[in-house]
Amino acid sequence: MFPNTNTTLPKLADIIAKGTSGIIVLPTNPSPDAIAGATALYLGLLKMQKNVSLVCSSPIKSDAMAADKIQSSLTIGGDNLVVSFPYVDGTIDKIDYHIQGEKFNLVIAPRQGFPKLNPNQVEYSYTGGSFDFIITVDVPNLNAVGTLYTENQAQFQGKEIINIDRHLTNAFFGTVNYINKTSSSTCELVYKVLQQLQCEIDKDMSTNLYAGIAGATNTFTSYSVNAETFETIAALLKAGASKKISPQPVTRPPSFQQPVIQLQKNVSSPVFSVKQPGIERQQVQAITSVEAQESQSKEGAQSPQDWLKPNIFKGGGFV
Repeated sequence: MFPNTNTTLPKLADIIAKGTSGIIVLPTNPSPDAIAGATALYLGLLKMQKNVSLVCSSPIKSDAMAADKIQSSLTIGGDNLVVSFPYVDGTIDKIDYHIQGEKFNLVIAPRQGFPKLNPNQVEYSYTGGSFDFIITVDVPNLNAVGTLYTENQAQFQGKEIINIDRHLTNAFFGTVNYINKTSSSTCELVYKVLQQLQCEIDKDMSTNLYAGIAGATNTFTSYSVNAETFETIAALLKAGASKKISPQPVTRPPSFQQPVIQLQKNVSSPVFSVKQPGIERQQVQAITSVEAQESQSKEGAQSPQDWLKPNIFKGGGFV
């Protein structure tokens, strides 16, 4: 089934425009293409002043821009300030507060014998907020989201779900399903979504999208690559995309080796000397002289004793 982009993309953009907050959801163990597309979309929605979170049930290791923003919990910023820091059971003695003038002071006292809290390890965030829409990226069905869905199904109910995918087995579970099973990559679909949102694509976003398309298409050589893909790549490069080139193996012309003959031990190798023209002629003459003498001696030994006597012819024959 091919998407009717004339109606799908406008509906998708309308849901995002009307909402103020949302969550971008990845499947468990997402591909680099999915991570690149989701992070680019996340950066784009932030530029549009949307309150968004990016989540995944499984740990993520990626060098994509904003990959460090991927969370493992289905939460979104709200009005509640959360103070977070590393904690080991039994290391904190008490938590207290006091108000001094117009300042609120939160006091965290460590237990005796344990180190005090390092202020460089303290993180701040907001929670308690609700979200208006959910965007799934490269998710064929909601069960593919993992525990973020199975343990929070109630939070998915009644929400506007935007389903962006290219899997052949997609279940079309969204309010809006932007599914193109012939697309070269998920990142190419995300690029079209950002275009529809009229979101300016900066260097970080274009770098992510470029890397996602390049990886999904084996550097633009897969059968799904078409002219539209190259138009997308050209636009991303114009937007400042950095090309991450992987080192290619060095290809050498084939060499033909002669078979190696292993010599036995204690076998001396023949010694070859350079022949001089003068010496060679002398050797040839000497050999010729010796052969001639040997030939004459053999003939003399085999000839009869009267071979040298004159033969006298008479009428009856030789005498």
